[in-house]
Amino acid sequence: MVESLGGFVVFVQVAETRSFVTAGRLLGVSASAVGKRIGRLEEQLGVRLFHRSTRSITLTTDGIQFLERCRRILAEIDAAQLELSQSAGAPRGRLRVSLPLVGSLVLPVLADFMAAYPEIELDLDFTDRVVDVIDEGFDVVVRTGALADSRLAARQIGTFGVALVGAPAYFAAHGKPLRPADLANHICLHYRYPNSGKLEIWPLRREPGEREVTLPISMVCNNIETRTCFAMRGLGIACMPDFSVRQALRDGLLCTVLDDYVGRAIDLNIVWPDGPSVPPRLRAFIDFMAERMPANVAPDEPQPRARTA
Repeated sequence: MVESLGGFVVFVQVAETRSFVTAGRLLGVSASAVGKRIGRLEEQLGVRLFHRSTRSITLTTDGIQFLERCRRILAEIDAAQLELSQSAGAPRGRLRVSLPLVGSLVLPVLADFMAAYPEIELDLDFTDRVVDVIDEGFDVVVRTGALADSRLAARQIGTFGVALVGAPAYFAAHGKPLRPADLANHICLHYRYPNSGKLEIWPLRREPGEREVTLPISMVCNNIETRTCFAMRGLGIACMPDFSVRQALRDGLLCTVLDDYVGRAIDLNIVWPDGPSVPPRLRAFIDFMAERMPANVAPDEPQPRARTA
């Protein structure tokens, strides 16, 4: 294909100058090299492109038709190169992004990004499953946890914790757990990982020699909103990312329990296919998220704890 394109360029130059010598001078090659290239092209096409004489070179009927097509092909290539060079110089174009189902965390930042970069077309896919960044054609993915694919590059954009929460009315009715073992007598609202189907393990610290607590399974779901809603309605205790319940804690709709026994920091990463260069639209997204997201996930003032019933 590259050889053919080179032949197209030589052909167009000869057709426009009507001279092997002039075409060769413009292309930086000898007239003999030009003649050989035209000969190979005619052999490949199975037609004669030029009438040659000692005094002139003129196009055949096939040559006139072929010249029109070659000009269109080369114009399309020039337009494509111009488009790519412009894309390489400014953040624009389509950006396909996979994000977790944590709207309260990412939506404000995404809205700010869209306002800051109106020429970037965001194609957003929200899911809690672990997507295959490369095979599914994503430009970039926001995800939690460790990076396991060597084909990917990653940048940490934040860290958040988790909290055990319930409504004041729930603790008034059922009492407050004072130790992890007390959770065996409570209503527990669980999260199921979409990919594996396993339940999330609550990160409870144990004293030396203390056995692992078997938590009752009162409800299972695969999203944040359901657990938050049920917990605020006084239906049980949920283990939640702290950023997802921050406002409910401030408003007194939820309280935390067992703070001294809950210990887990979760990294929030931005991940993209590794390569020698990063397109401007992707670089703009990475830098913007890295700058804005920490403020969304960072803990703020201590939150209300449940009172002893």
